[in-house]
Amino acid sequence: WVRGTVAGQKATGAFMKLKSVAGTRLGEVKSPVAGVVEMHEMSMEGDVMKMRSIGALDLPPGKVVEFKPGSFHVMLIDLKAPLKAGDKVPISLVLQDKAGVRQTVDLRVPVRALTADAMMDPHDNHKP
Repeated sequence: WVRGTVAGQKATGAFMKLKSVAGTRLGEVKSPVAGVVEMHEMSMEGDVMKMRSIGALDLPPGKVVEFKPGSFHVMLIDLKAPLKAGDKVPISLVLQDKAGVRQTVDLRVPVRALTADAMMDPHDNHKP
């Protein structure tokens, strides 16, 4: 899912769960809605939360790697237009296997309201 924005907001985050059967490396993320797309990692250093860009991320075989607020996430920077709940954002994941074969996976990721509960699982069909 992608966090919605307000007018004038130039960046937001995209969150997802990824699982690779054979193990692969996520080397790049692209989207036409943003001028810059980066993978980031957040971590605590003492009492300070730090965010840094990462160039690539290994997806170990059979394990879920979660992109979520406060952890790994995708930053959509220099947004070309506001994103509102109900929109679908095209995002492409560029993966590379151990043999060096590249594959692009194209997604249409739903936008949630800016105020949406960050912990809500978009695949959970249970209603409150």
